[in-house]
Amino acid sequence: MNKSRLTHLEQLEAESIYILRETASQFERPALLFSGGKDSITLVHLALKAFRPGKFPFPLVHIDTGHNFQEALDFRDELANKIGEKLIVRYVQDSIDQGKAVEEKGKFPSRNGIQTVTLLDTIAEFKFDACIGGARRDEEKARAKERVFSVRDEFGQWDPKLQRPELWNIYNGKISPGENVRVFPISNWTELDVWEYIRKENIDLPSLYFSHTRQIIYRENLLFPVSKFITIDANDRVEDKVVRFRTVGDMTCTAAVDSQADNIDDIILEIQATRTTERGSRLDDKRSEAAMEDRKRGGYF
Repeated sequence: MNKSRLTHLEQLEAESIYILRETASQFERPALLFSGGKDSITLVHLALKAFRPGKFPFPLVHIDTGHNFQEALDFRDELANKIGEKLIVRYVQDSIDQGKAVEEKGKFPSRNGIQTVTLLDTIAEFKFDACIGGARRDEEKARAKERVFSVRDEFGQWDPKLQRPELWNIYNGKISPGENVRVFPISNWTELDVWEYIRKENIDLPSLYFSHTRQIIYRENLLFPVSKFITIDANDRVEDKVVRFRTVGDMTCTAAVDSQADNIDDIILEIQATRTTERGSRLDDKRSEAAMEDRKRGGYF
């Protein structure tokens, strides 16, 4: 097919499928990191196009922090069962119980950072040499400068100064013993691209992404969902509010947005009009100017 005749979404899809197939061919033990969020769901859909009618050449892997939205976990399990692919789940709580990670204290105790410990242990356990993730360059400045094939050293760490050139569509997956690679097939997509592709392909998503009534409290002008993982005190004002989630992480660090968008068409219109970033609702990214890069240097997704 003539590339010039492909639509914008078709070009992105073709590139992502090519990257997935390159990953399967260049690595011995790849894995697809799957959380039940929209980006990893899109990756699973792309993998179906890349490898069906055969089985995936990699398992689905989820690092469960214990603070996840139940809706995302239910969707994760349902989709894995529906497509008949292997799902490996490892738990941050186990790392805490084993003394490998220390849980934060405070009102909004985040497990976002310490899930890196569980991820690196999982990579070592199964000897994964490539982990496919749904990160995109438009999300955050640290992700914007990361390559599609992102090499991590024997400690799982990323050094932004030691990145390989990626000319045209050539990806170098050669690594030394102990190293592994994080692969980002939808790196060149935007949030709007993902939603337009979801509409085009009629991809199912968890209900979290659509407007619904939920109890929230305010913190730093953000709307946080009430859950058993946070401490509510006398200064907090609990409200029932119609909201949705643009991005889905832990309940302790993911804020909702005030929204009436209960269908994909309205969500796309909302994204086209918004002037705030998708990860502007993630508390874990607000801890410092380099919060994401610091986590990535330590082995984060």
